[in-house]
Order: sequence, then C-alpha cells, then structure tokens
Amino acid sequence: MSNHHVVVVGGGFAGIQLVQKLRKVDVQITLIDRRNHHLFQPLLYQVATTILATSEIAWPIRRLFAASRNVKTLLGEVVSIDRSEKSVRLKTGHTVTYDTLVVATGARHAYFGQDDWKPFAPGLKTLEDATTIRRRLLLAFEQAELESDEERQRALLTFCIIGAGPTGVELAGIIAELAHRTLQREFRTIDTRSAKIILVEAGTRSLATFAPELSQYTVTALNKLGVEVRTGDPVTQCDGNGVVVAGEIIPCRTIIWAAGVKASDAAIWLSADADRAGRVIVEPDLTVKGDADIFVVGDTALVLDADGKPVPGIAPAAKQQGAYVADVIRRRLHGRPKAPPFDYKHLGNLATIGPAAAVVDFGWVKLRGSAAWWVWGTAHIFFLIGVRNRFAVALSWLWVSLRRQHSARLITQKETLKDA
Repeated sequence: MSNHHVVVVGGGFAGIQLVQKLRKVDVQITLIDRRNHHLFQPLLYQVATTILATSEIAWPIRRLFAASRNVKTLLGEVVSIDRSEKSVRLKTGHTVTYDTLVVATGARHAYFGQDDWKPFAPGLKTLEDATTIRRRLLLAFEQAELESDEERQRALLTFCIIGAGPTGVELAGIIAELAHRTLQREFRTIDTRSAKIILVEAGTRSLATFAPELSQYTVTALNKLGVEVRTGDPVTQCDGNGVVVAGEIIPCRTIIWAAGVKASDAAIWLSADADRAGRVIVEPDLTVKGDADIFVVGDTALVLDADGKPVPGIAPAAKQQGAYVADVIRRRLHGRPKAPPFDYKHLGNLATIGPAAAVVDFGWVKLRGSAAWWVWGTAHIFFLIGVRNRFAVALSWLWVSLRRQHSARLITQKETLKDA
C-alpha cells in the first residue's frame, strides 16, 4: 500500500465524492468531519417542515466506507492548518499530517452584518437547524391554541421566511401546506388555515437564478397556496417580536433565514486570498495559489466557469469538483499528463413549490407544474444514497400526496417559544 496520505476535511458532497473516487486507488485516505454523518442537504427543508425524518436524508460516514480499508474516518473539528508542516490541527489537540490536502468544509449562514438576528431567525444547513425549525413551527401552533389574546395569537400564526431562493420558496410552500391542509382538523381553538406565511426577498424577484417566466410562475403558485411574496425590499429589523420590511412592522414569532451564506474559515486557516463571502480563490485546477498539494472545493471555494462567472454552490457542482480533484490526484500518482482545468457542466436548476408543483430550468427546456415536480422528485431520489433511503423517501412523498399528512411531526427537544 502506498504511503501517500490524502486528508479530506469535510464530508459533504464534494468530500464524499472525492473519497468514493479514490477509495480503490493506492493511497491512504483520512476523512475528517465535525459530524458523523453525510447529509443530503437538498431535502433538509423537508425535515424542517415535518415531511421526512432525519434518518431518511443522512447516513453515518463510517458506514459509507466500512468496506474501504484504506479510508480512515475521524470525528473532529479543524481549527488550523500548518502549510509548512503539512498538518491539520483538530480542536481536540490532535494533529493529522498530509501529503495532499483537500478542504471541503462548506458554508454557514451569513446575516450580512446582522449577526444579532441569528437567535430569532435560524438558517438551514444542518440536521440540528432542521429540527430547531421544525420544533418552532409546531410549537407556534401549540402555543396559539392556548393563547387567548387575539393579537398574540395572530403573531404566533404568522411565519416569515427571509430569502426567496430555492430554499425559501420550498420552505414557504410546505409551511403553507402544513398550516392550510395538514393541520386544519387537528386543533379546536384555532383555525390553522388563518396562518399567514410571508416570503420576503430583497431582490426584484424570487428564484433569481431561474428564467423570469419560472419566477413569475413560482409567485403565482405560492399565492394559490396562501403565501404572500414580497420582493424589492429587505428586512431591516429582526427580533423576537417580528420583522420590519419597508418600514412596516410585521409581528411574527417564527422567522426562518434563507437569504445568504458565508464560506467556512478555510481561507483563514490557509492564509489564502478570498472573496467577500470568504471563499478561497483557487487556481484553474482547484489548488490554492502557490501550493499544489492543497485543493479547496465546494462552497468553500470561489471557482469560475468558462464564462468567468462563479460556479453555483449546489450539490452537482460540488460533486463535479470532488470527482475532478480525484482525477488530478490519480494522474499525479501514476505519472500521467496533467489534467485540463476544471470545466463545470451546469445540469440545470430545480425547485419545488408545493404538492405536485415545481419549476425546472435546464436552459434548453423549462418545465413547471406537475411535470416539473416528477422530474424534481426523480432527480432527488436518484441521488440519495442507498436503496432503503430511496424507498423511504418515495413512500413518505406518496403518503403526503395521497393523505396530505406529514409523518415527522414529533417535538423532541425541550424548548418553549420564549426560549426559542
């Protein structure tokens, strides 16, 4: 077995794809992640909105590579990287040395300088985020059932999502379905159909990366579900009482942040050049400038496409980068010719709006409605890991479609709305 040691930091789409491509190559691989599971983030909002259970979209990393004897998995959080010593230091104090390092540590929420909003408007990046949002959604209805003051009850039944990208649109649609259909027969004091769902976008339109006609269809479809879409004005204030948009105070107790992300601290660890979002500016082969032994991929990196535009921070892009870096490493180890620069192949944009409604933008073809929903659903099930998970998700969707019932509606952590 070769002594060449490849250290991969991050078990997201890019990191997992790279390890899968290298696990049969004559190298030693150490995969480090601060969580013990790989998460299928595109369906995370369905955990937050009570459709799917956490186990249906996450898998233990150790299990994924149990049969690959050259892959070692470490549960740990990176705090620094020493490029001169070629080592990675963990929060526990342990140090891991490398011959080749791949940093794929993803991104976190960005509140555009308003970090004090975070306790009131959680984002959606982890399973913990999803269960926090789910808990707050369900508790809002429970508290409203107990509330005798009409003004406070209306605030409890008002849900505000900030950011009308795919995540914001998907959250708004499912929350509307939950309030207006799933829960309507289960409460005796409140009428859940009176719940108000507001989607706020600072830009001029929702789904800005999609074709304009699909954005317009999305707004129309959301309106039919009972979602109020506000574009062109940012949220200027956010606290435990609600938000302020265009000078208007909107009392609400449940706020969800879907407006922006910032890269991990990889640029700081590497003392590397970065853009305003903290993404490491990489070379055409995805290496750090001046260090051919360090690659940065996924949401952590600023990667430009053939037109000089940033590659989007989506799962297909991350997987393509992971596969590309694996090929570069193989070529080096086998003495083969240098790989051409990374060339991103955009596969299209997809977003679901609600029951049997979605939009798909492949550029050359655009779909909306039920046809788009089938394409969206098929694509997501295909990329899930494992036959069991594919069946589980498909059955959950079928149950929701036929019965309008969301099965993952347990409040499992002790928290009151005052604590939230």
